[in-house]
Amino acid sequence: MTPTSRETRAFRAVDLGTLVVLAWSGEAPDGTDMPHLLAYSLGDAEGGPRTTAAAVEHLLVSNGLPVGGDLVDGTTRPSLPITLLVEAGQAVVTMPHLVAQAEAPQEWFAAVAERGYAYLVFTTRAWPEGAPGSIIDPAALAAFAGAEETLSAAAHVVLPARSLRG
Repeated sequence: MTPTSRETRAFRAVDLGTLVVLAWSGEAPDGTDMPHLLAYSLGDAEGGPRTTAAAVEHLLVSNGLPVGGDLVDGTTRPSLPITLLVEAGQAVVTMPHLVAQAEAPQEWFAAVAERGYAYLVFTTRAWPEGAPGSIIDPAALAAFAGAEETLSAAAHVVLPARSLRG
């Protein structure tokens, strides 16, 4: 019998590849807009999508965000090491080893102001077609964001929104 190695690899931010965060809002079952954030890698780290998936999963799990697990309600967990700052036309997600920002449409800010939080889906599934600066087809975004492969490979988090103004 050959012993197996359980060597844990140190986290390397470069293995995340290019991370993208997109913000949008859409009608929720209660009839009001829900502000959403979708975070994903382009899969462009050395080693490709497999490397980025492993790095994203390590980042999420090490910060208490289960991949493919239950919804994490950050509104009831003030010690959660992930935050959302909403300021100056930007949504900024911060956690150890990561600061990511996204421009958001005015409807998104209105929805955040009404609810006080945003729903983050941070997936380990790479989406090379969703590169920053490119025009993302809304149908392609909806297909990626709503795909079972994307959702089951993600951490789902309700993030309370904070601002510098208090």
